[in-house]
Amino acid sequence: MGYQLTYRYRLYPNREQRAELAKTFGCARWVHNWALRLRTDAYHGEGRSMGYAETARLLTQKKKEAETAWLAECSAVVLQQSLRNLERAFTNFFEGRSGYPSFKRKRDRQSARYVGTAFDVRDGRLKLAKIPGTIKVRWSRTLPSKPSSCTVTLDTAGRYHVSFVVEVDAKPLPKLNRSIGVDLGLNDLVVTSSSDGEVWHSGNPRHLRKSLRRLKRAQRSLSRKQKGSRNWEKARRKVARIHAKIADQRRDFLHKLTRKLVDENQVLCFESLAVKNMVRNRNIALSISDAGWGELLRLVQYKAEMAGRTVVLIDRFFPSSKRCSACGHVIDNLPLNVRCWTCPECKAEHQRDANAAENIRRVGHTRSQACGDHGKSSSAFMLAGSDR
Repeated sequence: MGYQLTYRYRLYPNREQRAELAKTFGCARWVHNWALRLRTDAYHGEGRSMGYAETARLLTQKKKEAETAWLAECSAVVLQQSLRNLERAFTNFFEGRSGYPSFKRKRDRQSARYVGTAFDVRDGRLKLAKIPGTIKVRWSRTLPSKPSSCTVTLDTAGRYHVSFVVEVDAKPLPKLNRSIGVDLGLNDLVVTSSSDGEVWHSGNPRHLRKSLRRLKRAQRSLSRKQKGSRNWEKARRKVARIHAKIADQRRDFLHKLTRKLVDENQVLCFESLAVKNMVRNRNIALSISDAGWGELLRLVQYKAEMAGRTVVLIDRFFPSSKRCSACGHVIDNLPLNVRCWTCPECKAEHQRDANAAENIRRVGHTRSQACGDHGKSSSAFMLAGSDR
């Protein structure tokens, strides 16, 4: 079974190529905003839906008009893919996976997508349609197969990247007789309790917290600059670079952590958390966002599927922290500041996170065995119900 993955690399275009890429980004952004306005007005004004085919025909006519003849200066593939990306955004909206598509701004992240013969990799360099010469790529790893498409991006920190979509085969890992329960937290990003009795704490690097003082100083400097001036742009770029470094650090840590979890365990049991609801608590919202729980679960799920592992999601209302893992007694109340507690029934002493991880493992492991998935190369994501 094949999977589509994205391999991202750093790009280093020269001055002439950067100028042409800026034109391409501008054309792609204009087409997106133009088509979004057309589709929105057609629905609210005329009560009808407008799809990709109609906007593509109108775009062809638009390129022939004198006022928008400059659209022909960039690759037609990029403009068509901009319409297709908008169509996918509407599909995600109607199916409840995302919000209503928004307009793109010049100072936000810019992107242009190439497919088919509009791009090619020649002698380790990237060739794009209507971009002069070949662009230098920093190949941090080898492409596993011929890419079907590529997306060139310019982030707010001024860095160019290219993302290739490639087809890879699943590589199931050797089967293990080991399951773990994972409790997501803030003191330790994950605390695991395994079937062999081992408890492991990952720690929490708190990348945003560590850079907060430097970030505040840069943002104060930005607030004092006249918007639109050269000094303002320099200060804005400095803030963006700090944010980009924090995001890179968090992404790198989560990739390494999830790789370790998937490689060493056959069944991984997690608590399904409502992160969007939890960040409404202003006291811990910044720490939760800095932890990246949602991204951690996403990475675990796709890596487990490719490796033949099983991921079990426990109902969010399961009392994992308040339940004694020794006798099963559930206490009435357990405030967040209580990290250790003693069971009133069996007098067993518990560390809050380790006890929760063990309870999650037992419920998830029981469910996986009942479904016949333990020890198999399964890619199922199961939801274990609450037994309150």
